[in-house]
Amino acid sequence: MSNNCPIRFIAPVGSVGGGINAAALDEALAQPTDFIACDAGTTDAGPFSLGMGIPAFPREAVKRDLSLMLRAGRKANIPVIVGSAGTAGGDVHVDSVLEIVREIVAEHKLKLRTAVIYAEQDKAYLKRLLHQNRILPLDPALPISNSIIDGSSRIVGMMGVEPLQQAIGDGADFVLAGRCSDSALFAAIPVMRGFPPGLAWHAGKVSECGTLVCETLGKGVISTTVSCEQIAIRPYGNGLRCTPQSVAAHGLYENADPFLHRECSGTLDLRNATFEAVDDVTVRIRGTEFFSEPAYTVKLEGAELAGYQSIIVGGIRDPYVIRQLDSWLASVRNYIDDVVSRVLDDKADKNSYNLVFHTYGINAVMGKLEPEVKNLPHEVGIVLEATAPTQDMAHKLAELSRQPLLHYPIKEWAGSITAFACLHNPAVIDRGPVYRFNLNHVALPSTPLEMFRIHFEDLDGSTQS
Repeated sequence: MSNNCPIRFIAPVGSVGGGINAAALDEALAQPTDFIACDAGTTDAGPFSLGMGIPAFPREAVKRDLSLMLRAGRKANIPVIVGSAGTAGGDVHVDSVLEIVREIVAEHKLKLRTAVIYAEQDKAYLKRLLHQNRILPLDPALPISNSIIDGSSRIVGMMGVEPLQQAIGDGADFVLAGRCSDSALFAAIPVMRGFPPGLAWHAGKVSECGTLVCETLGKGVISTTVSCEQIAIRPYGNGLRCTPQSVAAHGLYENADPFLHRECSGTLDLRNATFEAVDDVTVRIRGTEFFSEPAYTVKLEGAELAGYQSIIVGGIRDPYVIRQLDSWLASVRNYIDDVVSRVLDDKADKNSYNLVFHTYGINAVMGKLEPEVKNLPHEVGIVLEATAPTQDMAHKLAELSRQPLLHYPIKEWAGSITAFACLHNPAVIDRGPVYRFNLNHVALPSTPLEMFRIHFEDLDGSTQS
């Protein structure tokens, strides 16, 4: 049981680079605050950031948000924690954000004891775990092999609270972490100080997305207070409010189970949680529990190169084509395959490339689950996606696809007619390398810290001219 209830923290934005509301942050910091924490990454952005080592937000946006947080943290003399740096949390992402931090420290003459926690995994280490049966697939993933590990551009482990706690315990003013559980960023210090783990983890869960937990999304910050009996969560920002429904609904966000949320060290259990309005903007949570699991697990995320891609974007308004769009596209696809085999000869067989038509306006979002299938639209957007082992091959595939899309006939036409309008000129757009996630597994390390490397860097901008 904690002897210093309550503890209060601020989640200034849902993701570093998303744009912190400076006025709301100042207003929230007018009250005593114990720490600031912020997530900086997600798999929602897809596998490209992890595979390519490139963040999803512009550098300028990341620098602005980091500057606001670090200056606020130093002014209030409280720690700042950022996790999943650079979107994907690999070593290259962490190092790029660290460079930004060094610039901020120099520009604002800050002193900052910085703990850097790396989450990218050594492939030889992972192979040893694999051979010891200490990497397990999550449903519906299949078991992995050495070749999958070797073929990964980058693999990260999602850390829990323990590496963050180690860094804070060793005196960090700022913790810059690689891939990390979103909720762990906010649960680490409360759990470390003896607050009930169920409340600490749940507080992290409802806070980590910033004002997404509010009834209506808007610019502001989230202030969360954890005591020994309850959580109180409220926003600062014009027009923002939390309601029992909005806070409870956030338990559904990014979770297959609305009640049980798995973390490295255990399971957050919301089955007995209650949500109650304290005032017009604040919600009280009680009754959440956390159960430790016998095995400590670390989620693995990996990305591999899927190929290189070129696309064509266009649209169709011809009602006769739209009525038979699926069969027309199938005929176009067969025609393209024949052209490719004639023109490129042995350079491209059907197994070496992939052509996909995305039809926006008919089932593009829901696919076979689309309930509204009776009413045909008057126009349909089509994206041709050509993926191949090289960019040159993908580009040629798209070039060979343009003409059939423009003029492939239907029986209702008399003479030559163009039905497909390209959005761009030239029509073919090269997208470059594309990646896919190739791991949905957990590792079983010997200790919670085994998979993560922590080092300190004392930054002192006051000594720089």
